[in-house]
Amino acid sequence: MTMNLWGTRGDWARRRNVLRQGIRELAPDLVTFQEVIRNSSYDQAADLLGPGYHLAHSAAREPDGQGIVIGSRWPLGDIREADLNVTPRTEGFACTTLAAGVRAPEPVGPLLLVNHFPSWRLDMEYERELQAVAVARLIDEVLDGQDRHVVLAGDLDAAPEAASVRFLTGRRSLHETSVCYRDAWERVHPGEPGVTYTPENPLMADGDWPFGRIDYVLVRCGLHGGPTLAIRDCRRVFTRPVDGVQASDHYGVVADLGPE
Repeated sequence: MTMNLWGTRGDWARRRNVLRQGIRELAPDLVTFQEVIRNSSYDQAADLLGPGYHLAHSAAREPDGQGIVIGSRWPLGDIREADLNVTPRTEGFACTTLAAGVRAPEPVGPLLLVNHFPSWRLDMEYERELQAVAVARLIDEVLDGQDRHVVLAGDLDAAPEAASVRFLTGRRSLHETSVCYRDAWERVHPGEPGVTYTPENPLMADGDWPFGRIDYVLVRCGLHGGPTLAIRDCRRVFTRPVDGVQASDHYGVVADLGPE
């Protein structure tokens, strides 16, 4: 599951109840949250997930403690964070990527889970391109030639046709680099918009925002075919208010992945 939690903005007490109940009903094995608060007095991810998860928090954070987190039901191994401050324009926002080894049991086995949260501004697609390449290189460094599953999920702040997303899904190269990940939503719902940031959501701040589907679950492809994990299902979650309460300004995305 991936979701931008929108920190503790709005009516947090009521949003918290909706998120806690919904997340615990979904019971995801792997989680990537963005805009999640962790400071000396509050750990938002631990609060929402409850016991039974291993957590890795980003070092890059906003003054209020907002950052990103990886959650896993299985123990975590090495944790790496990429520096996404790629130009002077990215300063002042905690854009970052967190990668964690996950000791998942067989038949899936060890995998790398990556939470990617690049620059959000509309005019920063150039920076998002550089940030996507930085993440691809970090993943290659971590894998160091090992044949492991890689799941990259997060709020990519870009639509599927953007260069940064096209790079990640193997549709173009950038800066003498190329990779290929399978988009879980596209695999299960070809041709469907699948928007996750939309004016249909009453918490969305800008009703004329041009990028609709900006939250993704991507699975790295193998050398001789498609994704190394079977994509069995993918759906949006927290799309409707519960008792008049919308969970976040983003919808979440859940993918069901498993061995081929």
